[in-house]
Amino acid sequence: QVQLVESGGGLVQPGESLRLSCAASTRSLTYYTMGWFRQAPGQERELVAARSSRGGPAAYAESVEGRFTISIDNAKKSVFLQMNALKPEDTAVYFCAAKVAGSTDWTNWGQGTQVTVSS
Repeated sequence: QVQLVESGGGLVQPGESLRLSCAASTRSLTYYTMGWFRQAPGQERELVAARSSRGGPAAYAESVEGRFTISIDNAKKSVFLQMNALKPEDTAVYFCAAKVAGSTDWTNWGQGTQVTVSS
């Protein structure tokens, strides 16, 4: 079981950047695939970005491709989401999540952090 705590959300203007952080309480992230999801009011939760802790390419939602970057620091047991060129439609609660590598089920979730993009 992995406990996840997000931080770094806030209010920014369109075009600005934010970096979200997720601290994981676990012996090692090596066995996990890490992801960032978001949920806007009245909408379903969607996968924004995911990456294996063992390396390899990241996967991104088409709506954030080229603007967002997911990274993992295994030594610090932390996951980051760098968000650039933010748009109002990026406004949502962002969740850090983890699943056992090779599994289809995201079984571990953080509490979420609010990101609001507005002028």
